[in-house]
Amino acid sequence: MDHPEFTADEIARGEELFKAPSEFVKGVVSIAALPDEGTPEIAFAGRSNVGKSSLINALTSRKTLARVSVTPGRTRELNFFTLGPESELYLVDMPGYGYARAPKSEVKGWTQLIRDYLRGRRQLKRVFLLIDARHGIKANDRDTMKLLDEAAMSYQAVLTKADKPKQSELQAVIAKTEDELSKRPAAYPQILVTSARTGSGIPELRAAVATLAPNGVVP
Repeated sequence: MDHPEFTADEIARGEELFKAPSEFVKGVVSIAALPDEGTPEIAFAGRSNVGKSSLINALTSRKTLARVSVTPGRTRELNFFTLGPESELYLVDMPGYGYARAPKSEVKGWTQLIRDYLRGRRQLKRVFLLIDARHGIKANDRDTMKLLDEAAMSYQAVLTKADKPKQSELQAVIAKTEDELSKRPAAYPQILVTSARTGSGIPELRAAVATLAPNGVVP
């Protein structure tokens, strides 16, 4: 797999997309309550406490757009936010899978919601699958990847917290992740490496999202 390289125009397009204020649209706890079809969507998925809320806040330059918590499992809905000056896309913040401090029945409910959403949402253009750079791919990541592969839903790996491991350890995780994803039919062939704390990789992730907007090329 090649690491992503974006042109100056693509980076600028990403900055433009995320410069507009992102607004909360709705939180969804059932498939029936999803927004009407039409607006393209991109979704962020990952294990509980992978740093999803921090990354979304870094992308949108909003400290509190997505709630940040050290308690795994705080996001319990599909949260929809607008992206772009004309709300070109919906950004969907998904519940973290895996460990969560909540009743098992509640965890089961939102796990099923995730599965139903990922399997059957036609306007979902890509899932950005967040993986902790300190640990690499875990068993429940593989479960989600299998679901996405079976649904033929395109997904792209995004390593989070890349400032935490030593450089040699990070490179080893990148190589191992690349190797595993190369065998996955629905995996997008580029890994994005990010740190919400330092801002590393944020412009590239914005550019990747911008390619999925209706006006995905710079005018």
